[in-house]
Amino acid sequence: MSLPSPPTERVFARGYAPREDQHRVGGVDFTVATLDTAVDQLLRDAVDEHRTRGWSVRLANAYSVVVADEDSSYAQVLNGVGSTYADGAPIEWIMKRRNVTGAGRVRGPSLFKECLRRGQTQGVRHFFLGTTEETLAALVAQVSHEFPAAKIAGQWAPPFGPVDAAFVSAAQERIGDTDPHIIWVALGTPKQDFAAAQLAAATGALCVGVGAAFDFVAQTKAEAPEWMQRAGVEWLFRLASEPRRLAHRYLVGNAQFVRIVARS
Repeated sequence: MSLPSPPTERVFARGYAPREDQHRVGGVDFTVATLDTAVDQLLRDAVDEHRTRGWSVRLANAYSVVVADEDSSYAQVLNGVGSTYADGAPIEWIMKRRNVTGAGRVRGPSLFKECLRRGQTQGVRHFFLGTTEETLAALVAQVSHEFPAAKIAGQWAPPFGPVDAAFVSAAQERIGDTDPHIIWVALGTPKQDFAAAQLAAATGALCVGVGAAFDFVAQTKAEAPEWMQRAGVEWLFRLASEPRRLAHRYLVGNAQFVRIVARS
């Protein structure tokens, strides 16, 4: 992955100690949180008038740990300014097995929907960036139906291309004077995390990479049943839905993840 990495305040290194609110799995420092505590923190940060800089939030899973192990620039993003939450049952299982207090799973689509729901009473303004024009139109319609008081500042489906200076400039132009509190970025892992980090620095907003959340809320893709989500086997549903695209990620990536955790 030859995407540029943004400036970070710390680097991916064996000798680096995680913050007190973090726990390291593989080479990634995860912010310890449940869905509820993550939503609380995100909404507080979104409307904090004293916040002086942008902040990116990553929802990382076992695949993210594998990619970070292979790509130091991605590891720098995950361990850089902002928060990386455990969006993956294996990460949650490992932290709970290690008796990490307060550890839970922060599932991207759930975080997205809860922030939309609870942000209605706080006047939080949302900007949707990613996927396609058709999906964004369906997303806006569905959000307006499910969360009628949610404030949608704007949306943009960028053309396919790298996360570079031209992308950031085009995104800033599209965001313009919409003044969002949160920019939700759905460009796929790891691209969306590079994009969120650079947009946070450029706009001063909170930027969150949420993967397939747009498609699930817009109902352009089927979401796994809740029992599969609770059981931690949502990946089987997604693999069955998109076997050609996701086979390597799950079948090979899961084995690599186990080796990385065992090694570390």
